[in-house]
Amino acid sequence: MTIVLVLGSMPGLVAAETAIADSYVVEEGETVDGLEVVGATVVVRGTVDGDLSGLAADVTVAETGVVTGDVNVAAANVDIAGRVDGDVSAAGASVVLAETAVVGGEFRVGASDVRIAGNVAGNVVVGADTIRVAPTAVVGGDLRYDGDISGAESASVAGSVVRDESIGGVNVGVDVAPWVVDGALAVYGFVANLLLGAALLLVLPGFSRAVADRAVTDPLRSGGVGLLTVVGVPVLLVLLVLTLVGIPFAVAGAVLFGLFAWVALVYGRFALGSWLVARAGGDNRWVALTVGLLLGALFGLLPIVGGLVDGIVSLVGLGALVLVLYARYGRGSREEPAAEAGEDVDSGGVPPAA
Repeated sequence: MTIVLVLGSMPGLVAAETAIADSYVVEEGETVDGLEVVGATVVVRGTVDGDLSGLAADVTVAETGVVTGDVNVAAANVDIAGRVDGDVSAAGASVVLAETAVVGGEFRVGASDVRIAGNVAGNVVVGADTIRVAPTAVVGGDLRYDGDISGAESASVAGSVVRDESIGGVNVGVDVAPWVVDGALAVYGFVANLLLGAALLLVLPGFSRAVADRAVTDPLRSGGVGLLTVVGVPVLLVLLVLTLVGIPFAVAGAVLFGLFAWVALVYGRFALGSWLVARAGGDNRWVALTVGLLLGALFGLLPIVGGLVDGIVSLVGLGALVLVLYARYGRGSREEPAAEAGEDVDSGGVPPAA
């Protein structure tokens, strides 16, 4: 899954990109005009003409890779074997500057394990549990470190080699933009919601379709019931707490309501996706789920308006869930047989557009 925002274009050059991806690769011979990315794996074999900023499990600048600006990354594993014309600021569990690597500026790293074997034109500032400096390492400035270091005496260091306890581990000035953290949380939320949504569609296909149908065909009533539920349930929980003996029930109720609200959020986004897919002439529930959750993740990245829209979608989903539960299991309900008779749970379909 990849979401890429491309701004402008010109022949032979991919424009500045902001990407949320499971895996993002700049292939050899490809040029990207700057890159900001959140993903599981980021690999640069080609050229990033500008800065590389990102948050990922693994970030690699291969031997053929070139970054003409700065590298600002946070990852579990950072491996730089290519050329970086600017500074490198990295935080991670393991950071490696390979023998073939060339850094034109400073090299600032915070990690558990750091290995330096390449060429750094400026200063090296490292905070780590273990720091290994290879004989091939060349440092054009000072080498300041905090941690257990080995091999520094055999490397070529133009300046001084100084232990500086003020470096303080990983806090060495890694410049990760706020959007990177927000993007990472959006990816995590999308994956978690996708897993829950898939489970709901597999285990309760008919019920899930009924909730989406109710949300699509009666959004105002669903939203109103959702709002009443959001206000009413916390009030009831507070009243239970005030009775003292009801505190355990209030705690359990709060946990259950949190889970219920999560399910409602997923159903709300599923309903939104269902409506959009139906408008486009489609009828696949899995596409609807994916579209709805992707939009929800994107809403979360938009200030104010995005949160407002997603909140409304969630309220509609919550109200629809309450209404369907009441219709099926509430006292005197007569809607369940009709609902079940009209469901084709194996079709993978979605409710029709209102």
